[in-house]
Amino acid sequence: MANKMTTGNLSLEDHDPSKSVTTPRENIPGLPDFGWRVKLDYECQEKCKPFTTPRLRQLPALIGLGLRYSSYMLKCRRQGRRPHMDHTNPVYHKPIYGCPVGGIGCGTIGRGYRGEFCRFQMVPGIYEHKVIPADQFIVCIRKNGQTVYQKVLTGSKPKGQLKSWQWGFPLENATYHALYPRAWTVYDITEHKIKLTCRQISPVIPNDYKDSSFPMVVFIWTVENYGSEPLDVSITFTFKNGRGNKEDSAGNCWNEPFNFAEEGNHEVSGVSIHQTFQDMPCTYSLAATRREGINVSHKVYFDPCGSGDDLWNDLEEDGKLDSKADKSQKTRKGQETAAAVCLQCNISPKESKTLEFSLTWDMPIIHFRSKGFKYRRRYARWFGDKGDSGPKLCSYALNNYPDWEHRIEEWQNPILKCSAIPAWYKSALFNELYYVSDGGTIWVDPMDDSYFTGDEDSLPNRIIKEYGMFAYLEGQEYRMYNTYDVHHYASFALIMLWPQLQLSLQCEMAKIIRSADNSQRKYCMHGTVGNRKTINMVPHDIGDPEDEPWSRVNAYNIHPTDDWKDLNLKFILQVYRDYHLTKNEEYLNYMYPVTKILIEAAHKWDTDGDGIIDNGGFADQTFDAWIMHGASAYCGGMWLCALKMFCEMAQKLGHENDRIKFDEILNRGAQSFERKLWNGEYYNYDSSTCGHHDSIMADQLAGYWYMKCSGINESEIFPTDHVKTALQKIFQVNVKGFGNGNMGAINGARPDGKMDISSCQSEEFWVGVTYGLASQMIHADMLAEAFQTAWGNYSVCWEWLGLQFQTPEAYRTSKHYRSLGYMRPLCIWSMQLALEQHHPEFFQSDKS
Repeated sequence: MANKMTTGNLSLEDHDPSKSVTTPRENIPGLPDFGWRVKLDYECQEKCKPFTTPRLRQLPALIGLGLRYSSYMLKCRRQGRRPHMDHTNPVYHKPIYGCPVGGIGCGTIGRGYRGEFCRFQMVPGIYEHKVIPADQFIVCIRKNGQTVYQKVLTGSKPKGQLKSWQWGFPLENATYHALYPRAWTVYDITEHKIKLTCRQISPVIPNDYKDSSFPMVVFIWTVENYGSEPLDVSITFTFKNGRGNKEDSAGNCWNEPFNFAEEGNHEVSGVSIHQTFQDMPCTYSLAATRREGINVSHKVYFDPCGSGDDLWNDLEEDGKLDSKADKSQKTRKGQETAAAVCLQCNISPKESKTLEFSLTWDMPIIHFRSKGFKYRRRYARWFGDKGDSGPKLCSYALNNYPDWEHRIEEWQNPILKCSAIPAWYKSALFNELYYVSDGGTIWVDPMDDSYFTGDEDSLPNRIIKEYGMFAYLEGQEYRMYNTYDVHHYASFALIMLWPQLQLSLQCEMAKIIRSADNSQRKYCMHGTVGNRKTINMVPHDIGDPEDEPWSRVNAYNIHPTDDWKDLNLKFILQVYRDYHLTKNEEYLNYMYPVTKILIEAAHKWDTDGDGIIDNGGFADQTFDAWIMHGASAYCGGMWLCALKMFCEMAQKLGHENDRIKFDEILNRGAQSFERKLWNGEYYNYDSSTCGHHDSIMADQLAGYWYMKCSGINESEIFPTDHVKTALQKIFQVNVKGFGNGNMGAINGARPDGKMDISSCQSEEFWVGVTYGLASQMIHADMLAEAFQTAWGNYSVCWEWLGLQFQTPEAYRTSKHYRSLGYMRPLCIWSMQLALEQHHPEFFQSDKS
């Protein structure tokens, strides 16, 4: 019997994709037909909570881990830093988020769909999940010289602050629409026949390695008067210092106004807020464009913690602000500061006008908690690293956003106009991309010339010099940069949209592979002591922002990952896939010696000489709480894929002896894989005799998947009929068996259709794995099954549980989630790759 996930009076068994919040119900002029669209009175259907307690049968194996990890967390707190994973203090779900703002690697600010500024990631990799009441837009409408309407344009109502402001815009009169990196909010002020549309645009553009790195966003307000009388309408943008923590009131912040103009561009006016985050200077700047017929005014300072009456009354008096020219005094300890910029225009009946605002932040030099090295953010190449570029950044944003919009539309429209793919998929594809910028992402240049070792003209040195160093977190809660087993899934977004960032990451990883860190530490699962990093092995991650990434790698300390069976293989798989998609032979040449080291190291895990590597009887791969013994479908399949790809590389580069050697191992291994794991319907979880050895693993064809993505014929390794049969079994049991196919794919299911409860992860739905499975189905010409499978992710996260723009690693039938804001869901771009490889006509016909 299928498991039900009850959602109010409706269960997910009855959920119809055609009735999703994504499906357009009304045509709003100027907005795309597709995206995540909701009324502001939208509420998620169900409450959900973080997963904390495993099943009773799973507890014995986890008690020791819990005790040792608790000891580690206490040590971190004594040192004044946060643990990289804090299972005792998970981030709690807030169903409020919308499209975040900012480019890639420069820090980001989250926005709620009701207008909140609500998640700040200014300090690299560190999040403050706080709603800031003073960060708002305010509308003022005047008629015949009198203010007749003044309201904060948000549905939230803060407690204790800014009591003089009129809060509570009627939620039913506004609609929010997100299609990353853009968002729209439409407000209908019916009593005065005014419609406001706010367009939010960040410069995140594929194959753009300049503007995409800029710390800026623009808000373009279209004011439409559909009444019969002329009105004066003003929009005021308010913003305060800080990021929602105690440091906001540490003092020594000040504001100053500016006017800035460059030849050929519109003049902009605004206010800069100067401050420091963990001894790194940062300047917020808010500004507006000066245009004929539009009045620009500002307020250099108001108290964001007070009643707010000074700003409110000033605005209400004449629809403008006082525009004092002097900068403010520096704040004292315990004091905060805020500023505002206002645009006012007269709107005749049946007329519309445009008001433009920008928000930027200038924080060009950063370091991590350990302060071992300083880095220069990429955008500083064009704006300097003195921290005085706020006005110039605002000017660039306000004068260049039309070009951003044009290029974003050129990128998105062939997909949005494709009638062969569902509306919700278009929303998921672009909106899941939020994580490329909002994943604690850093995009920097090293400031120490000694970083560039060896041949100055080598591939890695040239790539880093031209494109910089790139890193993003495993998750907003799981604070480890470039977690490689997870990046394996997410990397499709980079290689398809910013391929040079993927190559840069790979070059950094190749350098780390050949390094060692023999410092000793205790691993929490079994209490063993070992080296931090073993030479010639792929690390789990490149470090924690609370420590020193790139220098001290492997922040992960649950298992010693030098014995993980998937990390070495995933590097080889990505190298060949990257080559297949970029045709960069220099890259392939450079990486070949590294892949040879890794394939030879991995071959040692073949304990019985049958051509298949063997898992070690502990959780030695990305499912790090789900044990595999002997040959396994997951690691064994990837091993065969790695062998095939290595042989392809050896042949292309003329290393015939290597090809012959590993081709022989591949032939033996392919036979062993079928003999040991194929049961006539699917590949068993592993070749052991343990109770879950014959479980149906959703990700059992991970090796087949990468081979198809890389243009390699898999039938000699994975027989076509076996692949199709296994995928059909997974669809019937792991997908259709839970929530009537509206939940995605559960990681593990038993042959009788029940969930595999042998580990806490086998009974989870992993969003990224589900998207990868859907990609596999597209490669196997199972298009309907692919979209039904992936729909479950969107259904649960974006519609029922309110997890939008914080997509977790995992969720359960019990409505629990784990690890909000996670890297792996970027794997949806592997679906798009599969569609473009197998159905290019979908997009070509619509382009014409």
